[in-house]
Amino acid sequence: MRPSDSVFINVPFDRRYKKLLGALVFAVHHCGLVARCALELDDGAQVRVDKLYAVIRQCEFGIHDLSRTTLDSRNRLPRFNMPLELGIFLGARQFGDRGQRRKVCLILDREPYRYQKFCSDIAGQDIRAHRNDVALALAVVRDWIRVMHRRGAQVPGVVHIRQRYLIFQKELTRMCRIAKLDRSELGFVDYRTLVAGWLSENL
Repeated sequence: MRPSDSVFINVPFDRRYKKLLGALVFAVHHCGLVARCALELDDGAQVRVDKLYAVIRQCEFGIHDLSRTTLDSRNRLPRFNMPLELGIFLGARQFGDRGQRRKVCLILDREPYRYQKFCSDIAGQDIRAHRNDVALALAVVRDWIRVMHRRGAQVPGVVHIRQRYLIFQKELTRMCRIAKLDRSELGFVDYRTLVAGWLSENL
């Protein structure tokens, strides 16, 4: 996978975010790129942050969702993994070699301007809101790739991508059954493989 076709996905990986994650991965692949994240690596000998460095280094594009900053119900503290990974990505762009300086990213939040209350240092950047809506998330990612990627002119319209996503979701249970996978427990790599396979068979 070339860096110019790789998109680092920096989002929550829990059940509450599952639908949005599925939409983001589908949109990235439908636009001809490859979704990447630290969950694709499973080397117990490698420190977690080193996995992040490795994947971020290999991705020219990044999607960073800062919407999960509310207090955790168990320990009453917010989750800061997403802002940290965004910082690593921006640091690579600022201080890295020529290849790293080509990095571009899409920053998402739940509502417009909400991020200014907890991460004011990025107030000058263009943040897009998805409002926890799958259809809107598909549109935001599609529009960003359309503008920022060298193959953007080949990206189909958002209505087409939304229709295809709905068809894929209807067929996903059957695909999981054939692959002997449990849809409710699909991991990132399995889901990405199913998306890529479906798209290759349904051009």
